[in-house]
Amino acid sequence: MTYLASKERYQTMKYNRCGHSGLLLPAISLGLWHNFGGVDSFENGRAMLRSAFDLGITHFDLANNYGPPPGSAEEMFGKILKTDFAPYRDEMVISSKAGYHMWDGPYGDWGSKKYLMASLDQSLKRMGLDYVDIFYSHRPDPNTPLEETMGALDLMVRQGKALYVGISSYSAEQTEKAVKILNELGTPLLIHQPNYSMFNRWIEDGLQDVLSNNGVGSIAFCPLAQGLLTNKYLSGIPKDSRAAKDHSFLKEDQVTEEVVSKVQRLNELALERGQSLVQMALAWVLREGKVTTALIGASKVSQIEENVRALDNLDFSQEELEKINHILQG
Repeated sequence: MTYLASKERYQTMKYNRCGHSGLLLPAISLGLWHNFGGVDSFENGRAMLRSAFDLGITHFDLANNYGPPPGSAEEMFGKILKTDFAPYRDEMVISSKAGYHMWDGPYGDWGSKKYLMASLDQSLKRMGLDYVDIFYSHRPDPNTPLEETMGALDLMVRQGKALYVGISSYSAEQTEKAVKILNELGTPLLIHQPNYSMFNRWIEDGLQDVLSNNGVGSIAFCPLAQGLLTNKYLSGIPKDSRAAKDHSFLKEDQVTEEVVSKVQRLNELALERGQSLVQMALAWVLREGKVTTALIGASKVSQIEENVRALDNLDFSQEELEKINHILQG
């Protein structure tokens, strides 16, 4: 059956300007880190992508190694682009990244120009694209000069293979240097993608100031702390949860009694606000407009629908923010 996007897809989504650029990003973006690989259900992935776009999510975030197996998420997305989304390509922001291990040998990891340029070419081929909207250096490389890594990002834009460039997981100091190098090259840094949630607030200690002062946007990944900030763990660790899977970054020993107690108290506050814990956690990340967009993951359509409803209540009273801080510090 031919896919036709919802005519109402832009009526309820909130769009935020990304730093000082002309680009608007949806307040909720969809990442394909999990559940869109070759080992996953193609039809479920397709349903989630269609649903996301119908809800006004225009930004789809990928990386070369997403799967498993590595590369398969981009291949899956490329098939959907060809069969379902071809008429809507110019309504989408599609991003990819390189920086983690992708292929054997010395040229398939980290941040050399050799690796980043080859990886982007491979990503474009897997997705059937002429260009990506954003390409990221996925992590800083301690052994490659920052000038080389940023020079590769600049070259991508000059070659027409990326419209904008970003970085992920760079410290405040590294970000400041990257901004300076890219400005000198004439390709401004568009966006930074950090891990940020109620349980991981490292960006508040300097990085957010660097981004604000330099007109750089931000997209928070793991805003739900890999599922901790959901109702999954209110009564322990369910067998189908991320913490129970061997390949997950979230391990069982992270779901401590102390953490569960905090989650339960946060859940109570969310219910008082008329939201689910998921919705409050996303709203909290987006509070005060300091984060451009929250990057969600999903395993089913209903999760995407629930996440987008977080936008119905993004305001926090000072008392609520103080309560949250008290819970998190307790």
